[in-house]
Amino acid sequence: MSTPTSASVPGSSVPAPSPSEPDPQVPRKPKRWRRLLVSAAVLVLVAAAGVAVAATDPFDSGGESPGASGGSTTNAALATVRQGTLSAQVNQNGTLSYAAQADGSPYSVVNQASGTYTWLPSAGRVIRCGQVLYRVEETPVVLLCGRTPAYRDLAEGDSGRDVRQLNRNLVRLGYADRADLDPASDDFGWETAAALERLQDQLGVDQTGSLGLGEAVFLPGPLRISKAVARLGTRAAPSMEVAQATSTRRQVTVDLSASQQSQVKVGDRAQVTLPDNRTTPGVVHRLGTVATSSDGDGSGADSGSGSSTASLPVYVTLKRPKAAGSLDQAPVKVQITTAGVKRALVVPVTALVGRAGGGFAVETVDARGGHRLVPVTLGLFDDANGLVQVSGELSAGQHVVVPAT
Repeated sequence: MSTPTSASVPGSSVPAPSPSEPDPQVPRKPKRWRRLLVSAAVLVLVAAAGVAVAATDPFDSGGESPGASGGSTTNAALATVRQGTLSAQVNQNGTLSYAAQADGSPYSVVNQASGTYTWLPSAGRVIRCGQVLYRVEETPVVLLCGRTPAYRDLAEGDSGRDVRQLNRNLVRLGYADRADLDPASDDFGWETAAALERLQDQLGVDQTGSLGLGEAVFLPGPLRISKAVARLGTRAAPSMEVAQATSTRRQVTVDLSASQQSQVKVGDRAQVTLPDNRTTPGVVHRLGTVATSSDGDGSGADSGSGSSTASLPVYVTLKRPKAAGSLDQAPVKVQITTAGVKRALVVPVTALVGRAGGGFAVETVDARGGHRLVPVTLGLFDDANGLVQVSGELSAGQHVVVPAT
């Protein structure tokens, strides 16, 4: 970035100092070779921070940008130091889908009944707790909500975690009242049997008041079937997978590099751009803990070239899930706001000049066209807009030199 030999602020009646008569109050401008050297240092810093460098003034509202004084051929322009709120943002591609297990894998619907499959749910179907999940020889297998899988017959006198989640389902589904059946009870009493008979009556099966192994599947629900594994007419055998499923909650998965993940935290605001360019708000609700690595060529194999990068998943939930419709595995763009500063002094990143002794400065231009290098301390970076927070002997409204378009 070269330095203009003379510059003036539009509207000023004060002429710029003659090049042959340097202003004794203005420090001598850096040599061209030095300017090129420190500019390279700035670009290295910016690249390391992941900042998108803009070649034009981000504050330009469409009018003529102030530049060097009339007749100057110097490739530079002026930007105004602004004061206001600055936000740091991470921009990445993501995938909109339905949330599954914590590790991203789908839920597995495992059968425990014997016979022949006579009805199976199709992909995309939503099954809620208390509804029929599939049928074996026309006998319904019901979905009940819980994380402990069915592993035994349940009858009056039994107790345990599986009994507790059965009691909770019977109360939540309206087959028992809290006054009669404690949903937190581990015991299978006459109240459980009575409520279970009401559920069996609703399903159209024998009202036994007990729950046989294979009559229900316990999974966190409701479920959305993502893939049917079994086929109609085939034999149903215990411990065989019937289908794979997800939850009904919408989720966006973003793979961030390990260096970026330190910037993101649970609760950060996000904006998701859908395939039709509509935007909808979201929030970071979970950070992955298991990193994956891939080569620069996308093959995933370790080529030994040293270009392998590690990434960690970040999960974003939508505040307005209905905005996503029924899209599944859809590519989206995600902007996560990771930090913010109020009343920050802000300049374009391209205004930064490396100092010979280390650190950075900006080149200011006063109303008389005088140039001065002002040391600055860097604060928050706005990756999306190519802006940076600075502090030093600066004030809002001053002009700093930036590369011209």
